[in-house]
Amino acid sequence: MNHEDRKDPETLIGRVPDTKEGRLKVYLGGAAGVGKTYRMLEEAHQLREQGHDVVIGFVETHGRAETAARIGDLEAIPLRKISYRSVILEEMDVDAVLARKPEFAVVDEVAHTNASGSRHSKRYQDVEELVGSGINVIAAFNVQHLESLNQMVRRITGVEIRETIPNTFLARADQVVTVDIAVAALRQRLREGKIYPPEQVEQALKNFFKPSNLAALRELALREVARDQSWKREELEIIKREGGRRLAVTERLMVCLSSNREGGEELLRRAGRTAAQLNADWYAVHVETPAESFQKISGADFGNLLDNIKLAVDMGAEVVRLKSPDVIKALIKFAQDNKITLLLVGQTHPRLWNRIFRRSLTSRLLAEAPDFNIEVVA
Repeated sequence: MNHEDRKDPETLIGRVPDTKEGRLKVYLGGAAGVGKTYRMLEEAHQLREQGHDVVIGFVETHGRAETAARIGDLEAIPLRKISYRSVILEEMDVDAVLARKPEFAVVDEVAHTNASGSRHSKRYQDVEELVGSGINVIAAFNVQHLESLNQMVRRITGVEIRETIPNTFLARADQVVTVDIAVAALRQRLREGKIYPPEQVEQALKNFFKPSNLAALRELALREVARDQSWKREELEIIKREGGRRLAVTERLMVCLSSNREGGEELLRRAGRTAAQLNADWYAVHVETPAESFQKISGADFGNLLDNIKLAVDMGAEVVRLKSPDVIKALIKFAQDNKITLLLVGQTHPRLWNRIFRRSLTSRLLAEAPDFNIEVVA
């Protein structure tokens, strides 16, 4: 990486502003074929029958006859055609949906990466713009696409999910509905050719669609929705009890952000999951020492740091950059000043001279911050 190509990490700390103009409803599934798209289309028909203005922004039928038939006479916004390497690709036409300005828009497969030249790089960003413009969106995706679950899903299934959605997208949803189907029933649908083409069925049954994988993904989807409903119920109870005041955040979590690629992603995803479970504000704090200033840090480490910052922002963290010759003292002072209740740190590997004295950044933090709850992530 050339020095002139480097961007200040602070430029990556922007967020999509919170808006209440449109509402977002998410149908969350454990795997392909559980019926998310069908359920969205059913709701679209019901809304139209009730007198609401509903359009289809994008629906992917995957060649499933049942799904295609359920579209029926719903109004569909024509897709935008984009030429890419001599191939014509079709994407949701965001401008056309905005110009039509319906009351409700149905948008499928929101983890999708848009073709080069599209308005946004990801379809979930298209949805965010629609919601920000006052359009209610009914969307769908599978739980394995959640950013914080990425490595967990890879460990469970052995499959790397390349298209991910930040947890902040799901967190801003006004309603999350799980679409569930028994493992045996889903595998039977696969055998009947209702999910993938016949030539892909046997391989899918032996790999991603193994009973153990589907059971684990199903549990993850149910857990996410249960957590969402629990928060909303608790918040409504407190708002009602305390005369309209919103739920106060009582937990504050801090994770140490580094330029280390190995373990850095897992640490951030663990922090994101923990913050979600605790309904906590959380901070990803990077301490820049003189030896690792942005002028001296290697190109590889700088790239890793940028990746970690982007991941932290995507998962809803507030990224903080501190400067200090002593990492531990800077972290402890920040934790004290910001009333942090839980610190997450990775297990560091000390250099040889430190190992002689059995010291590492992690052991120092444990020794010098006895007043904090500290969780060490392997």
